[in-house]
Amino acid sequence: MSRPDAQAMDLPVFALSIRQPWAWAIINAGKDIENRQWRTDFRGLVCIHAAKGCTRAEWDDAADFIARTARRLPPDLKSIERGGIIGIANIIGCVQSSPSPWFFGRYGFRLANVQPVPFIPCKGALGFFPWRPTTPGGQDGE
Repeated sequence: MSRPDAQAMDLPVFALSIRQPWAWAIINAGKDIENRQWRTDFRGLVCIHAAKGCTRAEWDDAADFIARTARRLPPDLKSIERGGIIGIANIIGCVQSSPSPWFFGRYGFRLANVQPVPFIPCKGALGFFPWRPTTPGGQDGE
């Protein structure tokens, strides 16, 4: 299922909001598991939404883990894109164990065929959510 709006470039209807720099790691550093406390039967393409919220302590812990695991540093907390769609990924499974160094949750959503997209501002939500671009005035788009 795809979005009808031109700005959304025919992207999936549903998004999953992920805090930074973890969302960046999915798009740029090979993070192939998204850890969650809940399981899902969802399979298919989903937009990766970079959540707006992130504390300095969360950032430091995550950036340190990413640097050790992927040997790459994410952009600084002040400059990384937040509050919008940054890419797409295919959810190909939900596991309770994995040899991936990125797995440390109760459940892990297995990700494949990750692709970046130009940043599209939009509000996030919990779980899988139908997203809409935010207009420059801050209102949700049609």
